[in-house]
Amino acid sequence: MVRLYLILLLLILPAGVQAQFFYAITNGTAIITGYYGSSNVVTTPSKISGLPVVGIGTSAFTNRTGLTSVTIANSVTNMSIGDKAFYGCTSLTNVTIGTNVTSIGQKAFENCTKLTNLSIGNSVTNIGNSAFASCSSLTSATFPNSVTGIGDNAFDSCWRLASVTIGNGVASIGYSAFGSCSSLTNATLGNGVTFIGISAFGNCGTLSSMTIPNSVTNISAHAFAGCGSMVSLTIGNSVRNIGYNAFSSCSSLTSVIIPRSVTNIAQNAFYLCSGLTSVYFNGNAPAAEPPLFNGVNNVTIYYLPGTSGWDSPFAGLPPVLWNPQVQTSGSSFGVRTNRFGFTITGTPDIPIVVEACTNLTSESWTSLQSCTLTDGSIYFSDPQWTNCPDRFYRIRSP
Repeated sequence: MVRLYLILLLLILPAGVQAQFFYAITNGTAIITGYYGSSNVVTTPSKISGLPVVGIGTSAFTNRTGLTSVTIANSVTNMSIGDKAFYGCTSLTNVTIGTNVTSIGQKAFENCTKLTNLSIGNSVTNIGNSAFASCSSLTSATFPNSVTGIGDNAFDSCWRLASVTIGNGVASIGYSAFGSCSSLTNATLGNGVTFIGISAFGNCGTLSSMTIPNSVTNISAHAFAGCGSMVSLTIGNSVRNIGYNAFSSCSSLTSVIIPRSVTNIAQNAFYLCSGLTSVYFNGNAPAAEPPLFNGVNNVTIYYLPGTSGWDSPFAGLPPVLWNPQVQTSGSSFGVRTNRFGFTITGTPDIPIVVEACTNLTSESWTSLQSCTLTDGSIYFSDPQWTNCPDRFYRIRSP
């Protein structure tokens, strides 16, 4: 009777354990539920007991502090990585997520503090909340176009993350998705992003520039608050709402252009932007919830000809018409000895930049002169015009 019992046990055991993995069977597929092997370098199998592996279950590798490398092979199909699957694997340095993995669960790699290398396959569609939060050694992340959403806190407090490239498939960036990534200097947003969540890039103190693509319609509260090194900001021309404290404490910003699509700016949107001197509005005056510019001492509001709503102070500030015009008649216009020149007129003391290019198709513009229209007029001349077969000029705001 004893021998018969042992034989039955050995026959039953492989149904739940094979190749050092615990697993569960669901609808003819296998989900890895744990690991009992001695190796710290793990590659997940594509099949167990002839069953396709379709998932790594919740907490399957949680707190395996000796684990150093994980590869999820391309041979798996429709694989999902469950919540907390690799949570707290503090020695994990390298993760390769195969091309057939479709989702990464909440907190899947949170607190993997030595993770430096991350490759995300091009079938992943969703990155869950806090999926890589506090991966403080991660230095870069690139998201394929298959990813449609980046969850709340997904990369929060990844202190060494320096560069992020978000593919065109991503539609939403969640709450504090890259919050407190204090080494982030470059973030490229794909043309599919429509929503930037609360504090999505909040307190990214080294982020130097940001281009918000034309697909974005809403910039949430605190989205870029505390980005103190941001010197360049381009807001796409579909943005309608700029949220509460959206750019507060962006102290290095000196100039901002608000596109004509913006209809509402919430309170303190530019609070403590102490370096801000100029805000240019391309359209009609939007609804505003004052104060907008608390802690900003010397900012001027500019608006364009043909727009409305500027007859009274905006956010407590008197708006100034920005209307530079090139005078194409008169003795000052045209070729003169060793130069080509023209007079620019407009509202006194408005700032302008004159640029030139040689090909309107490529639109590679070069700045030639920055100045103000002292007394409402200035003469511009270009001694280099003879070096180019064609030369085009334009005037823009600084």
